[in-house]
Amino acid sequence: MRIWSETVMINAPIDRVFETISTPEHFKKAVPQIIDIEFLSDQHTGIGTKFKETRLMNKRAVSTVLEIVSQETNAHIRMVSKAGGTIWDSTFSTEAEANGVQLRLVMTALPQNFLAKMTLGMLKKMLEKALKRDLEAVKAYCEHIPYEA
Repeated sequence: MRIWSETVMINAPIDRVFETISTPEHFKKAVPQIIDIEFLSDQHTGIGTKFKETRLMNKRAVSTVLEIVSQETNAHIRMVSKAGGTIWDSTFSTEAEANGVQLRLVMTALPQNFLAKMTLGMLKKMLEKALKRDLEAVKAYCEHIPYEA
């Protein structure tokens, strides 16, 4: 099992930050690498929401099916997917602080076979950069797009 963690401070209301990370359409607007979202469930937010996210990775379109498995408004959202022989478990958490909102992403990868375990080792640096880039994109989006409560 591998665990990655990234944190960023965002100067925006917690509602704005949480809406951005918990609503797939808003997350797509925030993260330029995401090129498409296709919903696989009737609902588009909240626990039980399933969707296919397609993003550019090394100039290739890569799709992943994600499911929201846990959510508490303005506190956390947890999504799980299975891709490439690995179970990916990602939790975004938000915490209001005096100087903004602390947004943290913790991603756990649990390989299901030997090949997936070997591949994870090779992807380590790329994943670290991707997680940091996603959080920086959310920060830029939340701080620069006018907030409508």
